[in-house]
Amino acid sequence: MSVYDLLILGGGPAGLAAGIYGARAKLKTAILEKGAVGGMAFTTREIVNYPGFKSTTGPDLMKTMASHAKEFGAEIIKGQITEVDLDGEIKTVKTKKGVQYQARAVILAPGSQPRLLNIPGEKKLRGSGVSYCATCDAEFYEDLTVVVVGNGDAAIEEAIYITKYASKVIVIVIHDEGIVDCNKASAEKAFKNPKIEFVWNSVLAEIKGKENVEAVVVKNLKTGELTEVKAEGVFIYVGMVPETEFLKGKVELDQRGYIPTNEMMETNIDGVCAAGDARVKYLRQVVTAANDGAVAAVTLERYLAEEDDFKENVLNADKPVLLAFWSPADEESIEAVARLEQTVAESGDKVKLVKVDMSRKKRIARRYNVTEVPAALLLKEGKVVRNILKHNCV
Repeated sequence: MSVYDLLILGGGPAGLAAGIYGARAKLKTAILEKGAVGGMAFTTREIVNYPGFKSTTGPDLMKTMASHAKEFGAEIIKGQITEVDLDGEIKTVKTKKGVQYQARAVILAPGSQPRLLNIPGEKKLRGSGVSYCATCDAEFYEDLTVVVVGNGDAAIEEAIYITKYASKVIVIVIHDEGIVDCNKASAEKAFKNPKIEFVWNSVLAEIKGKENVEAVVVKNLKTGELTEVKAEGVFIYVGMVPETEFLKGKVELDQRGYIPTNEMMETNIDGVCAAGDARVKYLRQVVTAANDGAVAAVTLERYLAEEDDFKENVLNADKPVLLAFWSPADEESIEAVARLEQTVAESGDKVKLVKVDMSRKKRIARRYNVTEVPAALLLKEGKVVRNILKHNCV
């Protein structure tokens, strides 16, 4: 089985951007995606805020990004991930069909999926009038009445889009009259649209229908009153949930299931980064997902280069290695390393000196539990045999 340098789990904008950067850096790169390449962005009818594109569609932009990644040499593989082993030097990923992939570094970019209301009729009528994607299904509601649940950017923008087909769009909003969570431009556009009607202080209580949606039951939160409204379609936009179920116990997740990272997109596991909507972040947009993917790929490119260099110069060295940890911000460590250099030179270079800048190569310090500088370790055949300086391992 061949081992990839970089395996990207998820083919949305984050994964595709990572694929572009990884493959361009000459890493053997593959993107593993269970569905349509582009993820949720592929279902977006119109994108007007991606730099360089005044107006484009989700499918067009994602196809362009996928083509870009392929041109640099990235493979795009279809498969649903069921199991991962992210520990150790080689990471392993298994799919539903039993296919196994291995890589030296992994980017987690599984994205997110629509949050369910979990009300009567929702699951039963999903695909039969209940939808989470206006781009996919709006055209089926020509001259019909449609209900949209939610008031964020996605809900309001999709409600506006649905008016191209439906005769009436009823938007159910949990807030008081006039208050919506979406951006001002979309709100103003929706308020002026004659086809859109807002129902305030309300939630959807039930979706009715035998084989297809026939009506919904709306509950007023202030009065408790239940009102049945005739409608042929329901589009639900009440947030997203990260697709990280398969990562539980494998990488750190927060209480909502999102993946915490640092600014380099690094997770709590060496050689594993996260990018896109499944990461803990402030803004989830196509452009920020692409940014995450680019940063993650560059981070892991440097990680792999650092690992290769460490293996060649330390673990596989033909003589004992003196690993000296220092920091350009610590005068004592600079002086200590200078003394070590002199000692090694006086010994006739029987020992190889390898300097580790703690401000840049924290991963190597963690490997040997070094927390302070100056510190120095003597290694033979890659194993620590002696601590040289006073600030060493804990």
